[in-house]
Amino acid sequence: MDSGVNTLVAKVRWIVRATRHRRWVAISVAWAVAIASLILILLTPERFEASSRIYVDTQTVLKPLMVGLAYQPDIDQQVRMLAKTLISRPNVERLVDKPELGLKFKDPKEREETITALISQIRVVAAERGNLYSIAYRDSDPELARKLVENMVGMFVSSGADGKKRDSVDAGQFIADQIKTNEAKLIEAEGRLKEFKVRNFGVSGVSNQDYFARMSLLSDEVTKLRSDLQAAEQSRASYRRELSGEDPNLPPMPVPGVPNAVSVVDTDSQRKLVDELSRRYTSDHPDLIAARRQLVQLDAQKREEAASRPKGSAATSPIYQSIRISLAEREAQVASLRSQLSMQTARLEQTRALAGRVPQVEAELAQLNRDYDVIRKNYDQLIARRESASLGVKLDESSQLADFRLIDPPRVSPNAVFPRHLHMGLLALLLSALAGVGAALMLDLLRPTVDDTKLLEQLSGRPSLGTVSLSQTTEGLRLSRQDMIRFGGVAALLVVFQLAWLAWIASRSFFR
Repeated sequence: MDSGVNTLVAKVRWIVRATRHRRWVAISVAWAVAIASLILILLTPERFEASSRIYVDTQTVLKPLMVGLAYQPDIDQQVRMLAKTLISRPNVERLVDKPELGLKFKDPKEREETITALISQIRVVAAERGNLYSIAYRDSDPELARKLVENMVGMFVSSGADGKKRDSVDAGQFIADQIKTNEAKLIEAEGRLKEFKVRNFGVSGVSNQDYFARMSLLSDEVTKLRSDLQAAEQSRASYRRELSGEDPNLPPMPVPGVPNAVSVVDTDSQRKLVDELSRRYTSDHPDLIAARRQLVQLDAQKREEAASRPKGSAATSPIYQSIRISLAEREAQVASLRSQLSMQTARLEQTRALAGRVPQVEAELAQLNRDYDVIRKNYDQLIARRESASLGVKLDESSQLADFRLIDPPRVSPNAVFPRHLHMGLLALLLSALAGVGAALMLDLLRPTVDDTKLLEQLSGRPSLGTVSLSQTTEGLRLSRQDMIRFGGVAALLVVFQLAWLAWIASRSFFR
């Protein structure tokens, strides 16, 4: 603790000694710094800050009432983005060209330098909470600063409304263009779908299960028709056999003196006898052979009787006529069944052929329907959004969704911002004193003088053998006193000079 204090005391003694020995250097440097600081302060204009505060109210009564009916953008986000982009080059270019600011430029380069400086100097600060924004600018001309902030406030308020209207118009035009494009696509998709359905009539819109059920039903119908045709053909063959063995005319009446004609009953009886004997005996049995011979004779006699009748005579046997009618019915039935069988078979083959095309047709139809549904959905959404946008535009025209309230109008602070000339003068006063002392210490370090044995031992690293006292004459003491008096006068004059121009600067600020 004592060593630290001793070191501090030693340093203070060294500063005092060095300043006393190099006092004229110190006072000269102090004067030079004071005069240079004065010139610098006079050449540096004071800057005044103009500021304004704006509150943006985005909460209105209509906003919750129109939820779901009209498109409502995020006004808070738009205002924040508007504040961030307010200090942009296009906005500042429009600002500097306004005649009320009175800015004159010698050449385009000076104009660009001014625009760049304004972009970096104009400040738009948003509060941490709420939509409260402050616009500030500092300039040496307080009236120019106020006008500039005033124009920036007007630009901030007007750009919100203009930007919103411009966005609404651009959005409406974009949606209208998209509706026209999607409408053309929708008409084209409807045409492709119609042409596909016409080209694949009977196939499109039918599933494989429907075709399989139809094929099963047609196959059952074809099988039934074949069975009915086979039965009808067998019945027709049976009628043909009966008709071929039936006499078309009734047996003639017995005429006296003429041998009895062979009757139909005798022929039928003989045929039945042959059939019965065929079931009972083999073909080589004598009774069966005799019965067959007798049947052949009866048939020959019957044909002779038929040949002896006049030609063109109509059949008179009712049994023959009945068999012919039944045979004609069977012929018609066979023809109808064949026609139905041919038709159903063709339909079955056609259905089988179409059933093979169903998966491909269904895939193409599904793709066409999918494309059509997507285009239709987009078209419907665009129509709904157009109505919502139109309602939103009308809502913007009827009332403002954001209300810009001027909390603090543009004003300039009466005092210059830090550092003012007074602050700079005080700093110059302190700087001149420090510069003088620092110059004396620096010179003492470069060319040290020793007036103490201990310091000499420290500098030389060797012990001192003794000291020699300085004895001054009366004239020397008188000159030394005069030098100190002159130094004190110069130092006092420096202090008076600095206090005088500090008072002058303070009076300028007070009476401004």
